[in-house]
Amino acid sequence: MMNTTQTALQANEKEVLTNAMEHLHNRTYFSQFPESPKAYDEASITEGEKQFHARLNQNYSGLFETNSKGWVGEEVSPFLQVGLGITYPAFSTAQLIQYAQESAPIWAAVSVEQRAAILLDSLEQIKLRFSELAYATMHTTGQSFMMSFQASGPHALDRALETIALGHHEISRFANQATWKKNMGKFDLVLEKNYKAMAKGTGLLIGCSTFPTWNTLPGLYANLITGNNCIAKPHPKAIYPMAIVVEELQKVFVKHQLPATIVQLAPDTIAAPITKELCENPYITLVDYTGGNAFGNYVESLTGKTVFTEKAGVNSVIIDSTNDIQQTAQNLAFSLSLYSGQMCTAPQNIYVAESGIQTPEGTVSFEEFKGILANAITGLANHPKAGAGTLAAIQNDQTLKNIQHQLSNFSEYACKAETIQNPEFENARTQTISLAVSDSSNKENLLKEYFGPFAILVKTKDFDESLQIANESAKQKGAITCLAYCTNEEKMKLIEDTMNKAFTPVSFNLSGAAFVNQHAAFSDFHVTGGNPAGNASFTDPNFVNQRFIWVGNRYMKQ
Repeated sequence: MMNTTQTALQANEKEVLTNAMEHLHNRTYFSQFPESPKAYDEASITEGEKQFHARLNQNYSGLFETNSKGWVGEEVSPFLQVGLGITYPAFSTAQLIQYAQESAPIWAAVSVEQRAAILLDSLEQIKLRFSELAYATMHTTGQSFMMSFQASGPHALDRALETIALGHHEISRFANQATWKKNMGKFDLVLEKNYKAMAKGTGLLIGCSTFPTWNTLPGLYANLITGNNCIAKPHPKAIYPMAIVVEELQKVFVKHQLPATIVQLAPDTIAAPITKELCENPYITLVDYTGGNAFGNYVESLTGKTVFTEKAGVNSVIIDSTNDIQQTAQNLAFSLSLYSGQMCTAPQNIYVAESGIQTPEGTVSFEEFKGILANAITGLANHPKAGAGTLAAIQNDQTLKNIQHQLSNFSEYACKAETIQNPEFENARTQTISLAVSDSSNKENLLKEYFGPFAILVKTKDFDESLQIANESAKQKGAITCLAYCTNEEKMKLIEDTMNKAFTPVSFNLSGAAFVNQHAAFSDFHVTGGNPAGNASFTDPNFVNQRFIWVGNRYMKQ
């Protein structure tokens, strides 16, 4: 029996939810979890590295599930290019479903207030392992330590808090019960009514190899706050970060006298995947997916299930005019290079009219800008302090093979990929950005996603064609971001209106520390759900409301 006294929302927890909802409604800056490692105990950073090394070549024994069928694990560090040797308890689909069936009604019966308290507690416990989580992410995804710390730790937990706050708000917006009276002349018709937010069931969360927690926690916590239990199915090459999250959740459930298996980890291997088995199991009612289009389209085709997808798209950049061509090139070079382009928000196609780019100093020709941007890309890559950290490492060999296979689609390159030396890891799998050059007639190859260190500088006939291709690309192939450099207000409005009609957000004239890749919790909607890049958004009300059903009951007074 759950101890309800210990799981009531405390004053400080109510304040956290109130602050989160206030900023979520106002779309202003808010972060519950500081993103700098310096904000946390220095000893914890060192301890996290020790914990990481202690995990290597060991069974991951912190999880609470029992009766596993064996141990699996095939993660390889992109920095060390050796296997981590960590193995995780594996379960058959039948066993996972059995545990889910046992825990589902117990969690669904917990009030939304108590669920919020328990989930906020779990965030505080995960926070204590930010450092280990960073090393786990770094050595499975290839992100730099700083990016791993921020993305898998504070930023992921802020997104989780966002869904907790929104779910709590949506379920609490209506009265739980009411006395309904209608005057019928000589008498009143009186009904007693109650209203229940009924969880849909068990959710499956299919993780990706590049952002294993940032992309998974929103769906995980959206399910949990709305009363659904979960099976987390991480990518076989990035299990460790989600193992930490699941372990801490399970500890909190046990502490509050609930089944640990409200959330389960379901690791598998590339050779023996279980994802489709789980997707097609009739007991699974919710599916969250992040990854490539082919499997994402399959997930969206599932019948009888509520699905939330973030897939891939072709993100465009339109450069018409700018007040500082060098700052524009530097900002764009960083956005292209960050994590070697392995971000769903990374720009790919850069459209510049053949007439050039207007600046206060005059027109910069297409050829001139080609050289400026290539120099910015290579200059950043070769920077002794910033280059290796910005590019980090390539998550897997297949990314490079895919890019190599596509190189022949273009005959001209402003700069070609090179391997750079990482001063910390001599065996790191690295590659700089290849910048292809094309004209707008090569439409077939422009309307493809090139995941990884690859971008295309496209010469168009004029501004109108640049916008037309960007819009067509978003409608046909999807887009998560659009970046525009323009100083003409009429053109800016035209870009915004046109791209918004393709359900694509636009970022204008970014420079300095503002980059198109970055989406902030409580302020930026991540993916709109309106084009082929995905059918859901982090975090609008639909992201939580589709996970439960309102049911009302009426009683005639006797």
